[in-house]
Amino acid sequence: MRSILAFFFISIPITLSPAAAAPHPLAPLTADEIRAAANLLRSSNRFPAGGIFSLIALDEPAKELVLAKTAVPRRAFAVIYDRKANQTFEAIANLSTSAIDSWKLIPGAQPAINSEDSDLADEIVRADPRWARAMGERGIRGAQNVLTMAWSAGYFGQLGTDAGRIVCVVPYYGGAGANLYAHPVEGVVAHVNLTTGKVIDFLDIDRNVPVSRENADLGPRPGGLPVAPLIVTQPNGPDFQIEDGEVHWQKWRFRYALHPREGLVVYTAGYEDGGRVRPVLYRGSLSEMVVPYGDPSGAWYFRNSFDAGELGLGAMASSLRPGVDCPANCSVFDAVVAGSSGEPNIIPGAVALYERDGGVAWKHENNTRRERELVLSYFSQPGNYEYGFDWVFHQNGTIEVRVYLTGIMAAKGVADGSDQHSHLVAKNLAAPHHQHFFTFRLDMDVDGTANRVVEMNSVPMPAGKQNPYGGGFMMQETTLRTEHEAQRNLNMPSSRRWIVESALAKNALGHPTGYALLPGENSVPFAQPDSWVRKRAGFLDAHIWVTPYNAAERYAAGDYPNQSKGGEGLVKWTAANRSVDNQDIVLWYTMGITHNPRPEDWPVMPVYEAGFKLVPWGFFASNPEMDLPPGR
Repeated sequence: MRSILAFFFISIPITLSPAAAAPHPLAPLTADEIRAAANLLRSSNRFPAGGIFSLIALDEPAKELVLAKTAVPRRAFAVIYDRKANQTFEAIANLSTSAIDSWKLIPGAQPAINSEDSDLADEIVRADPRWARAMGERGIRGAQNVLTMAWSAGYFGQLGTDAGRIVCVVPYYGGAGANLYAHPVEGVVAHVNLTTGKVIDFLDIDRNVPVSRENADLGPRPGGLPVAPLIVTQPNGPDFQIEDGEVHWQKWRFRYALHPREGLVVYTAGYEDGGRVRPVLYRGSLSEMVVPYGDPSGAWYFRNSFDAGELGLGAMASSLRPGVDCPANCSVFDAVVAGSSGEPNIIPGAVALYERDGGVAWKHENNTRRERELVLSYFSQPGNYEYGFDWVFHQNGTIEVRVYLTGIMAAKGVADGSDQHSHLVAKNLAAPHHQHFFTFRLDMDVDGTANRVVEMNSVPMPAGKQNPYGGGFMMQETTLRTEHEAQRNLNMPSSRRWIVESALAKNALGHPTGYALLPGENSVPFAQPDSWVRKRAGFLDAHIWVTPYNAAERYAAGDYPNQSKGGEGLVKWTAANRSVDNQDIVLWYTMGITHNPRPEDWPVMPVYEAGFKLVPWGFFASNPEMDLPPGR
């Protein structure tokens, strides 16, 4: 048997030229810095024998020091896992002084799952006679015809799962084409304790369900019509420049990095206005995501992956090809991540940056202006699904975030059709209903760090003398002053939205300058409030959270969601009910997509997109696109 993990790593060692003498404090670690940090930590007598690196990334300096342009040391933050002792450590390597600034044990923490976990789990299940017997009873002969996938096990209070590193192993038939996800061996799940090397629970049901042998590969099929060439060119090159890692485009200025856990991170986004760059967003990223499946059966209930915290989205970034994965005019940039041994690995072309036509910016009679957009993009492949993430910068001052869902759905084998928890997508295959939730951490700095959040609700006026024809409605604005007040949900009847206002700056009309969060598609979780997935993903309890800035509060489900019992992250931090009025605040927004599978989503899912916008709301004195040149 061979094993696959619920994600794939690209491991192509490279050597980069030495880093600049004084990189920007937010510049991601170079290959040389990753290598130096790993060597420094491995040389410590505290480094466990056989220990591996779960993560090595920039230890971001204090925000106030970055904003003050204070010189800071280059430091690397590392998560180290001792498999033998089942212990997790956090360490900080000071690259400027070649010293270890901190080293601490994190009791009970399980870092992200990696390919070594998958390989070890495969060895353990192969040694269990029940596994071979289950395959034989389904007509599968030869170990080479079975491939295993290790899923994160979550936590469900079951006997034997409170100690050790646990994964759930599911099999696929590997003898019917390259698209292995089309050939699930239904009803077989092994709960494996990687620490003890034992199978702690073995499920073997649905033996009458056939294993699909039908080819579902993704090559081109006959019947497609030819298409005329569509060429995107910029004869004079792109209109953006990158200076010392900072992107300059039109009036926008920002930095970015590909973090191994969070994926794309946007830093210090500001808009040039009146000869100065006005701050908007200090740090924006995907904090966490979770994909709970609605099938409660024994082979599916545990499938609710936290793809950022349990797997690591940035480490699974795909290489992007101009003209294929991004437009022909895109520029692509490599990213460097650390492997488990601390070696620097490159992901070629992991991040794309390009301009595109944005449609009509504004129009009245014969006066028309056309908009252009700048897109910062990457794709991540955590197993069967692919997720694309775009940060789109508009000339009108809007920052838009788009998420793209594609790839192959997780399907189950069925004997004669789907049930209320799934939908038939092919012969003997049904895809369970599921949800995708994405929680974004938006460290807003609208005209500075002193901000507050105001909720806007549009409400109808009561009938009466003040509303004689019944068509009147009003806008009600409410300042959210504490963390508890700021736990809010979308409300379609009132077209609810939120403004992050400056507590100090005023616009030309004397009103606070601000940026509004305009939601797009969303959903609510269908898992019961007291279910384990809801306990572990407490951030699903509200679409909006607001917290005072704290650099240590980065991940909505906590630092270590793998096998967590819940109660961490936003739920824990906001219990203090801190003030968020006239503070340096962080806005958290959760976007949910309910996926009810359809046959057209098989064998590969057409791209489905959703997102939200951060729109200037009184930030400018008038339409900022009045200076766009007229079209021909």
